This record gives sequence, structure tokens and C-alpha cells, in this order.
Amino acid sequence: MHVRCGRIPGRSARDVAGTGWLGMAVLLAMAASHWGCESETTTQAAPFDWCVAGVAPDEACFVAKRAPQSPNITLALEIARAQMARKSADKLLWRWEEGVMMIGFADLYRVTGEPDLLDYLRDWIDAHVARGYDVLSSDGCPPAAVATLLYQRTGDPVYRQVVLDVLDYLANVALRTDDGGINHLGALEGLGVTLWVDSLFMFGTTLIRWGQQQDDADALDEYAAQYRVFARHLQDESGWFLHAFQWLAPHDDVFWARGNAWVTAATYEYLRTRMLRGESDLQVQASIALQVDAIVASQDESTGLWATILDRAADDQNYVETSAAALFAYGMARGWRIGLLDDAVLPVVARAMDGVRSKIARDPDTDRPIVTGTSGPTTAGTVREYLRVAQSDDITYGIGAVLLALIETSGLPDLP
Repeated sequence: MHVRCGRIPGRSARDVAGTGWLGMAVLLAMAASHWGCESETTTQAAPFDWCVAGVAPDEACFVAKRAPQSPNITLALEIARAQMARKSADKLLWRWEEGVMMIGFADLYRVTGEPDLLDYLRDWIDAHVARGYDVLSSDGCPPAAVATLLYQRTGDPVYRQVVLDVLDYLANVALRTDDGGINHLGALEGLGVTLWVDSLFMFGTTLIRWGQQQDDADALDEYAAQYRVFARHLQDESGWFLHAFQWLAPHDDVFWARGNAWVTAATYEYLRTRMLRGESDLQVQASIALQVDAIVASQDESTGLWATILDRAADDQNYVETSAAALFAYGMARGWRIGLLDDAVLPVVARAMDGVRSKIARDPDTDRPIVTGTSGPTTAGTVREYLRVAQSDDITYGIGAVLLALIETSGLPDLP
């Protein structure tokens, strides 16, 4: 497999991620990975997710490596069908909360092929195409990631147009920072042309999945460029990402768990896509590895979860949160599957999934699963405002995060 490795010409260490010593840390990490080279990876063992050494996994391999008959997938189907029984797809809104859940449904359909999942996905997108939809911020982008799958499976140009609408929004509508970062609030600038860490997942998932499916190098390069800008402004020397940059409303510098987990989840999907193309992005790889070090070091030993404010675990108002743990587990599992994280993360992922499963309750009347412990939608604000965000049951994006985690950790090696 051919690997492209090396710095982008004309870019400094500051362009890699952050400033000061962080840029140097990334620089050194790249040097350790033969930074500046171009070579053939002929001696490296195939990653776990590769069914045939030297051959990028196809869709059948993707499915096989996620053990469709496993207890994880059985539980994921239960969770998905409980949601389907609770609300018809045409009643779901066009926004990030439902979009994240439906990305989880899309991956569950990929692994199981269950036709009711595909019907649910189609009914949701079709209802909004018929009614009309707007893409006004990063939070309106996740439905296009689902449309990407639907276009692949059906060939219906209606779904292609949904994706193109989001790509047009990103390219031509959303305002940008001076260095090209996409404004979280689209064309609005009253609260600043602001970067929110959530965006890397919200628009990034569409860029990555469309880039992979359509061999669209421009889409992948856009994600790579956005990651670099976001890391420059938001990634701290600890490896953690702050929630917002250039946000004019009162707020503290906060390392918010779910915000960081959006980055982990999206970025290892991006790096996997690069590998499928016979490429690498050592700059992004080194930056996200710093974050993983922080994730591993801060896992709550008693629950396997993470505090909602990552660096304030001792605060008696802080609490552990389900969706962040699920997304961290998803991202790290994917990183391990593609060989970018070593076996030391497997026990961390296993403890996280134990914690996530402990948050799945059962309805006493129907025995349907209930995803508990997800914090509500969270705006960049003061520390106390983060800690006052209530946790609720069966929040759509919490369901989606748990589905993604159950799928990606299905089929992993058993730990002693």
C-alpha cells in the first residue's frame, strides 16, 4: 500500500496544530513516524480491519469485521427499534440531534442489512425533501451524511442533491475566519465568526463519507484543512480541544467532553478514509494522538466514563456523561482497527463500553432499552452553565452515539 507522508509545503509547525510547544510536539511525533518521507508500507502487518493484507477492505469486509451476530449488534438493533416504535421517521426534525442518531442507524444498516432500518432512513430524508429544508449552520449538515449512504444504495439523485446542498453551503454560504475556518453559525456573524468544536463532526462526517464514496479528494482535503484550523485555535497543550473560538457571548475556556469526543469520532473516520485511498495525514494523526493520550489518562476508574468537563473531575457538581464515552470508544476503536492506536487503548475502550452499557436501562413495562445519562444540548458558556446542563433519557444524539460505539466495538478481540 502506497503511503503519502510528509508536511504540506510551506506549512510550519504552527500550521500543524496549535502554537508554541504543541506545534513542536506534533513536529516531533511526525519525525518519529518518518515525517517527510514517501514510501511503500510493504513490511507492516495489515491492520485488524483489513481482511486481506495489502487490499483495502470493501463493504463486505467492513461488515464481517463488525460481527453482525454479536451481542453488541443485537443490543444496537433493540435500541434502534425502540426508537422506531417511539416516533415515526417523518416526525424527526432536520437538525443535528436527529442527524447524529440517523448516522448511527445508517451504520447499523450497513452491518445488518435490515430493511426496516433503510426504510426509516429513507422516510426521514424523503419527508424533508418533500417539505423543504434549510442548511443554516453546521448543525444542519448531518442529514447529508445519511443521504450519502442512501445515494450509494439507491442511486436516487434526490439524495445526491441533499449532499450537494450541504457542500454548497460549506463552500459558498458559511462565513469563514481569516484563516478559512467555517463559521459554526453559517452566514450569521452577530456573535462572531466562530469555530465550535462540534462542527468537525457535524459537517465533517458528510465531507469524509462523501469523499470516500465518490472518490472526492476535494471533500477530504476540506476536512483536513478545517481540522488544521480548528486545532490551531482550539487544541491546548494538554491535547484537549476548547469548545469555541471567537465566540462573543460570555464563556470560559472549557474542555467539554462531548465536544472533544466529536473530534475523536470524526477524525479517526477521516484517517481511515485516507488509509483506504493508500494515503496518510501524519499532521492530523499526530495531533489527534495527543488528544487520545489525554482521553486515556482521564478516564474515570470507577465508571469507565468521562466527566462532562474533562479537567474538573474533582468538582462536586461535575458528572460523568454517556454520549461522550460512547464517542470516545467509537473513535479509539476505529483508531485501533486501522492500526494507528496500539493495544494499550483496548482496555480503555472495554471499560468505556462497560460504562456505556451500565447506562442502558430497561423499560419495566416493555423491556425496551433506554439510553440514560446523556447531557442536553450545550452552548459555549461559563463553567457553571456547563454543569447545570441536565441529563436525560433517550436523547436522539445519545442514542446515535451509543449505536456507533456498539457497532465499532463489535468484533474486537476479547480481553483477558
